Order: sequence, then structure tokens, then C-alpha cells
Amino acid sequence: MLYWALIFFIIAIIAAVFGFGGIASASAGIAQILFFIFLALLVVSLIAHLIRGRR
Repeated sequence: MLYWALIFFIIAIIAAVFGFGGIASASAGIAQILFFIFLALLVVSLIAHLIRGRR
């Protein structure tokens, strides 16, 4: 999921350089949403790992 966030971020940067404001804005928004979803899943995964402990 972090991969897709980076892809949309790169698309947003390229679109902004060429002056496509709408596409850049949409891609940046998608990248931001995917990044926060990735962070939430990371935190849940870390908490689950800490609760389970070592085997």
C-alpha cells in the first residue's frame, strides 16, 4: 500500500510540474489517504505483535 501511495505522489508531482492542477490535486489526495491507511495498518500490526509476544 505504501507503494501505491508513492506512485500517486509521483503522479501528483509530475502533473503539478506540467500544470494539471486538478489531476495533481486528486493524485495528492489519493496518496495522502493511502499513506494514512498504511500507517493505521502498521500501528495495528505492531500492537498485535506486542500483545502476542514472542513465541
